[in-house]
Amino acid sequence: MGVDKDLIKKTAQAIRHAKKVVALTGAGISVESGIPDFRGPAGIWEKFDPMEYATIEAFSANPKKVWAMLKEMGSLLEKSKPNPAHISLAKLEEMGYLHSVVTQNIDNLHQAAGSKRVIEFHGSGQRLICMICSRMYERQEVKLDTLPPRCSCNGVLKPNIVFFGEPIPWGAHLEAREEAGNCGLMLVIGTSAVVSPACDLPAIAKRAGATIVEINLEETQLTRYISAWILKGSASLILHALLMEVVAIEKS
Repeated sequence: MGVDKDLIKKTAQAIRHAKKVVALTGAGISVESGIPDFRGPAGIWEKFDPMEYATIEAFSANPKKVWAMLKEMGSLLEKSKPNPAHISLAKLEEMGYLHSVVTQNIDNLHQAAGSKRVIEFHGSGQRLICMICSRMYERQEVKLDTLPPRCSCNGVLKPNIVFFGEPIPWGAHLEAREEAGNCGLMLVIGTSAVVSPACDLPAIAKRAGATIVEINLEETQLTRYISAWILKGSASLILHALLMEVVAIEKS
């Protein structure tokens, strides 16, 4: 399926003229980096039942069991590299067109691609936090030979990510809502935006008068109720085409 050139042009013009552009990204942007969408057919929830492995209650009850899944997930994240979608967003930020990325992903690929302003809505797999004293460790500092890994105070270490049943980090939540509430254009990329409260962000932006442009493989609930238009296709292909179009308009 080819990229719709007219919609690419329209979106590139919208990016150039918006008072502030914010990107909201989900699992779909990282699929081409080798990280399966958790909910997709080859996703991690096919193998591990999220109710058994991804709730904070499950982690507290049996951290050793949950850490076995986290270790497998971690080795997948370690092998992954930014793809052209991440790189294109970083370039748009560098050129002064993209103000921030709000990501639901925990893979650190936006930062690895060069994005500077990344709001990690669901935390980061790069850091571990002690369940007792809240001391933070960089992921590389901690050996996973014995599970679960422990803090120097002997508390269990947990990845600094949001499990089901945990609140969104307050600072990230406030910052994301603020970005949504005063942007002129929101690019919603690789997410159906159905998980609360991330799903509120496009609605907040729309209520404040922003244009919502969706970049997804298929139509979603957003397409029907929130998005001004959708660019259907792979995030890598579309974002690279958008970047090239913005560069071409600048040069003309």
